[in-house]
This record gives sequence, structure tokens and C-alpha cells, in this order.
Amino acid sequence: MRLYVRKVLITDEFEDLLPRYLNFIKGVVDSDDMPLNVSRETLQQHKILKVMGKKLVRKCLEMLRKMAENSVADADMDDEDGDGDEDEVEDLYTKFWESYGKNIKLGVIEDSSNRSKLSKLLRFKSNKSGDSYMSFEDYVENMKDWQDEIFYIAGESVEQVEKSPMLERLNRKGVEVLYLVDPIDEYCVQNLPEFDGKKLMSVTKEGLTFGDEDPDVARKRDAIYKETFEPLTTFLAAQFGDKVEKIDISTRIEDSPSILVTSQFGYSANMERIMKSQAFSDAQKSQYLISKKTMEINPRHPLVIELNSLVEDSPDEQKTIDTCWMLYDMALSTSGFQMEDVDEFSARMMRIMAQAINVESLELADEIEISAEEDDDEDENDAEDDGEDDLDAEDDKGEEL
Repeated sequence: MRLYVRKVLITDEFEDLLPRYLNFIKGVVDSDDMPLNVSRETLQQHKILKVMGKKLVRKCLEMLRKMAENSVADADMDDEDGDGDEDEVEDLYTKFWESYGKNIKLGVIEDSSNRSKLSKLLRFKSNKSGDSYMSFEDYVENMKDWQDEIFYIAGESVEQVEKSPMLERLNRKGVEVLYLVDPIDEYCVQNLPEFDGKKLMSVTKEGLTFGDEDPDVARKRDAIYKETFEPLTTFLAAQFGDKVEKIDISTRIEDSPSILVTSQFGYSANMERIMKSQAFSDAQKSQYLISKKTMEINPRHPLVIELNSLVEDSPDEQKTIDTCWMLYDMALSTSGFQMEDVDEFSARMMRIMAQAINVESLELADEIEISAEEDDDEDENDAEDDGEDDLDAEDDKGEEL
């Protein structure tokens, strides 16, 4: 920003007029209220600058709001006409968001006074938006009648989160879920607990409920499932120890056998990945911040049903133990967590692989012993064969001549 006082240039790089998240704004400010008979250093500390900065921020946010509204209005008019091509519609706010969306998210974190205005400028992709972006206002407008929360899932990329087993039941119910795939998104939603009275809820954390079911019916069904699978949940809790906090019956998965979710106020799997990737991350200190995991099993999955029977019949066999740990490994990888112990995982895979192809022992076979005499005989035979080949080649050349 360039600052002028009565058309007199004060400075061409004045960073205090706008906050850090609006550093992409370029412009000129000319004021008639600031004195000129003082030094520039004193002028830069003037109290009018604070008032000027607040008004500039307000004008910038209003400009962005109008840009977003005009883009939506233009798209609606094009849909009504039906003559223009969708690719030819120039959505200015979408172009702006793809370039400076991280700045708006940074503003939600830093600027608490304008957080409500900035939250209306946020855009995310979802499981229903396709290639376009979804705002919180559009999400609330399209919510189900029974839905009281804004659901989102955080991950490394859109391709990864859209294949997550956490979305299986939500996709079947037709519920929209926002994709938060930027590293700054996790920090952004922590500073934005709700929008328009609707709480933001991560589908990767425990406590996920749906309002379209009768609570009494759901409670009775869960009680039956818990009683049926009590041998398996007790056995898994004893095997996994402190790796999981508890084993529970899942209400969010359809096709997957199991998943791992985190506590409501702890780090998600994506947040753990981000914290481990920090340049000055400390593994020992971060252990205190990592939340306990809850394993949720699918009571309708055939693998879980058969594993429950296997635990009841032969709980001490190595096959049963390895299968239970493979269930944990699958849940760990599909839920977005990093593999904890690769050596143990490889050993389990080798044992299960040996069972699949009927290998009785994993001990190495004896090496093949070859004596020196046999090597000399082989070399002589090879030399004789080479000589015969040379003679045959000369005979062929003679015949050609």
C-alpha cells in the first residue's frame, strides 16, 4: 500500500495499514487528516492510521463479498439462459479463491473481529460439489432436515478423502461432507467452531451421530451388537493394549470391517501427519498431544463375524492373533494414520502369506554346494561347445561362398 498525505508520498511500502492476511491487496491511500509538519517516523505512529487500517480492512472484505455474490449471480443467470457454455462463464471469485484462499483462512485464524465476515468467504470442495466449490451458506441451505451439524473430513488430498471409509454411511444417507485438504484447514476450523449456529463436526472423530434414527431403536440395536461381539471386543482390547483406548460398534461404516477414530478434542490423523512434518517437531513432546484412538468395528461385515467365531473357538492360535492384528493394520492405513511398527507388520504378513500358500516353515533352505572340479568340467565343456560353434560358423561361410 502506498500512503499519501495531500498528494505527498509518505511511503510506498506501508505494511501497518493492512493485516498480514491481506498482503495481496495493492492500492493507494491519500489522506487529508494527517499532519505534514512532523517527521515520517512520527507520522507512521499516528493514531489515525489505526482507524484508517480498520476502514481499509472493512472495504477489502466488502469488495470480496460483492465479488463472491456477483460470481454466484452470473452463474445462476447462465443456468437460466441455457445458451452459454459453462466453461465460458468467468467466475472471478473462484479464480481469486484458488490463488488467495489460504490468505482468507489465515484471516479466520488471526482476525477475530472479522471472523464472521471471513467465514462467509470460505470455499471448500465436497462429496457433492464435483469440481466446483461450496460455501458454508450453501451448505447450511442444503442440509437435511434432521441435520444439526456441518460435517467435514480433513486429509492430504481430495482423491484420498473421497475414498475414506468414514464417508460410507454418510454417502448412503446423501449427507454432504466438506473436504479440507489444505494443511491450514485444520487450524482454520479450530478457530471457527460453528457457523450460523451449526457446529462443525469432523467425521473422523468419535461421537458421530445421525438425527434421522429413533434413539431408542438405535440404543437397543447397539446393545444387541455389543453383547454379540463381546468376545471379540474383549480379545482385541487385550491384544492391542495401549494402542487403542476402547473397541466400539461403528455407526459410520458400511463396507469396511474396521476404522480408527480419535477423541473429540484430540489430534486427527491428518493433524498428526502435519505435526510430524514440521521442521522443528519433537517426537517426545508430540506424544503428549496425540489423542487416544478408538477402534470401531462393523458388526455386519463377514470378516468381523468370522473373527468373532474364531476368537471364541481358538483364541490362543497364532492365526487368530495375526488376523486380529491385520484388522488393526487395515484400520490404521485406511483411517489415514502412519504405520507404527513396519517390522512387526512385515513379520505378520509373511506368516499369513505362508498360511495362504501352505508353507509349513519359514526357515531358509540349504545353499547349493558346488565343488571346484565340477566348475573346471563345466568350463571345459563350455570351451568345447564354443569351438564347435566356431567351426559350424566357418562351414556356413564356406557354403555361402
